[in-house]
Amino acid sequence: MDSVRGDWLSAQEVGVNGSRIVGFCGNSWRPARSRVLVEAVAADLLTQHALKTDILDLVDAGQGIAAFTRNGLDDRARDLVEAIEHADGLVIGCPVFQGSYPGLFKHVFDLIKPGVLRNRPVLLTAVGGGLRHSLVVEHQLRPLFGFFEACTVSTAIYASSDELASGGPLAPMIAARLANAVEQFAALVGDRRANAA
Repeated sequence: MDSVRGDWLSAQEVGVNGSRIVGFCGNSWRPARSRVLVEAVAADLLTQHALKTDILDLVDAGQGIAAFTRNGLDDRARDLVEAIEHADGLVIGCPVFQGSYPGLFKHVFDLIKPGVLRNRPVLLTAVGGGLRHSLVVEHQLRPLFGFFEACTVSTAIYASSDELASGGPLAPMIAARLANAVEQFAALVGDRRANAA
């Protein structure tokens, strides 16, 4: 992606169903398995609820995201942070490293203004090396967004790398959780849109 800003501004202009949904994947390379779940969520949101999701990766921010303060961000990094802040709903894709989310993923949220994500619908997904990492969603990601007072949907989606390695359809259990999470997320987005009207 040459310009996060260009894609994000066009998404704002389209405003499918009046909502701007951003998928943010905390991976620093492509292709990445953490993006697979976000893309699957985005496909369901579009087909089931006519909600378009613009997916951004950590790599889209470039090396400028490593700035110590928000004032030090370059344009690409600032665009990514602002896209997250202005979204009506977030779909998070997080790779699991060393039993936690990656440091640069967390750094992005260290740069987010406190309060800006209050009451924002958030759907959580994560991909790790095995089942031992599955509680990262509940013990690390959910508290992170709880700090921001965001509304995380009750169903989160976790998959191990092996489950996504084939490139085929999602396993039935993961697909069922994804469908449930999408329904919950779409309902929250609809409520937010109705309250804003």
